[in-house]
Amino acid sequence: MNRSLITDEERAQLLANGLAQAAGHPFDPLPVVRLFTPDAYLTWLLVALDPADGDTAYGLIDLGLGMPELGTIQLSVLASIVGPHEQPVMRDRYFQAVRPLSEYVRLAQENGSITD
Repeated sequence: MNRSLITDEERAQLLANGLAQAAGHPFDPLPVVRLFTPDAYLTWLLVALDPADGDTAYGLIDLGLGMPELGTIQLSVLASIVGPHEQPVMRDRYFQAVRPLSEYVRLAQENGSITD
């Protein structure tokens, strides 16, 4: 299955953030995209894409276990995930980041999940 989870505009922003991160610039961007499973309580707030492979995304990962954390995931892996009711990972078309990544991390760790 080869379906795109992010728009071309989001990909461009994620790659730009990935270049800034790789260059060692101060890094606390707004999340670019929110991906989720509608039937499994999994959420990813992605902020950067590795410019070397264009597939490895970095961001806040919430696997629904009460321990959200920063990490990486391949978009190709996300595209293959389905929840218990066969629902695929989806892009939140209405997501607009309202705070930098560090604030999403702090709030998610306090609450045990990504709350918005």
